[in-house]
Amino acid sequence: MNELLKSHPSRIFGLIVLVALLVCGVALSLPARRSTALPSPSIGAAAPGVSDPWTAAETVQSLALVKELSAGKAANRPTVVCVAPRFLYEGGHIRGAVYHGPGSSPQGLDDLRKWAQHIPRSTNLVVYCGCCPLDHCPNLRPAFQALYSMGFTHLRALLLPTNFYTDWASKGFPTEKGSK
Repeated sequence: MNELLKSHPSRIFGLIVLVALLVCGVALSLPARRSTALPSPSIGAAAPGVSDPWTAAETVQSLALVKELSAGKAANRPTVVCVAPRFLYEGGHIRGAVYHGPGSSPQGLDDLRKWAQHIPRSTNLVVYCGCCPLDHCPNLRPAFQALYSMGFTHLRALLLPTNFYTDWASKGFPTEKGSK
């Protein structure tokens, strides 16, 4: 497997993206969760009939997050949480991101809540998925809602309109592979 990864990394990543799109396609057939928050007219806004649980002020674009992650003291940098399927996290994620997900499963949300219960509610948190186009993502909205309902006051969603590879990795933004 390692030899295959070394000799054909783009093919392997393409396969991972294809599997993620299939997973998202299955998730699209599930009933959508409704939010009490007003939907935001943002890039990658939810598909018709599904509202975003965040406001425009509770979002961050890729380039802005890159700047935040590379600026200043480590204590001021946001904590980034990936809520995608584990195989996507292991295949490549934002450098320094922690994994707690997937946000579409009860087990993933339980893991996220258990991790978050020990974190100060004023922590600068950025949550992201990137498994598929944001308007169809089954993971980000439930994860954001779970953290929001826990009282986090500086919580933002990273907007990846197409997917993690297109909107982050292919732009050369900092990534790493494997699990933590």
